[in-house]
Amino acid sequence: MEQPKKIDLHAHSTASDGTLSPSELIKEAERANLAAIALTDHDTVDGIAEAKTAAASSKTELISGVELSTDHEGTEVHMVGLFLDETNPKLLEHLARFRDNRDNRNLKMYAKLREEGFDITEEALREMFPDAVLTRAHVARYLLDKGYIQTIAEAFDTYIGDGCRCHIPREKISPKEAIALIHEANGKAVLAHPILYHLTDAKLNELVSLCALSGLDGIEAYYSTYQPADERYIKQLAAKYQLCLSGGSDFHGSNKPHIRLGSGMGNLYVPSDLLEPLRNA
Repeated sequence: MEQPKKIDLHAHSTASDGTLSPSELIKEAERANLAAIALTDHDTVDGIAEAKTAAASSKTELISGVELSTDHEGTEVHMVGLFLDETNPKLLEHLARFRDNRDNRNLKMYAKLREEGFDITEEALREMFPDAVLTRAHVARYLLDKGYIQTIAEAFDTYIGDGCRCHIPREKISPKEAIALIHEANGKAVLAHPILYHLTDAKLNELVSLCALSGLDGIEAYYSTYQPADERYIKQLAAKYQLCLSGGSDFHGSNKPHIRLGSGMGNLYVPSDLLEPLRNA
């Protein structure tokens, strides 16, 4: 029996913190022989129009998506929206408000970095990344390219990671609010990479239960960094809470050079037969 084709339901472009443009991402998906790809940029749908234009002449199906940042009891939890209407007014209103908050947060972060002796301004970042929605990943890349640090990880571990001395906390919504927002845009809400939150079994069950009661549609059971035991565990949670399975590479281009679209770190395989249950959830 022939294996289902591969898909990737978690990928980023230059519209947030990836390094491939939305149209380049579609070309990369074709090269990877993917049946479908979801563009799930962080807190923005700005790249979807370009991706749709590129996908119109592609064999790879484009799924309109987004990845929303939420807070659950002090843990940053990400919620992926799939099959959504990226023109939905309520979704766009939230994303615009979030962008304004992020821009103000960025200015405060740049000021703290200057206090550390780094020559960094918004103007300099926009010159280096003219079309990007500026995120901490761009700050890290800027510091690396300017020779201030030796690795991207150093920026997060020492300066701009959560709790570090130049970090500015951002406004977040709850997982429940994110699920409602995704549903408002006629999308399907998927809990992203739950293993990455490093919660105890009890706390992860509590999170998934809360999300399921709030209408969660799916959970990422396939992810680039998962071990086989992780995949089995998340599939058990999915069955327990009657959730669809989803998954993806979390591709960011050269910002995460060890992650390849569709295959993650080499062994990722997200089967295309997950698509219809998710689409119809």
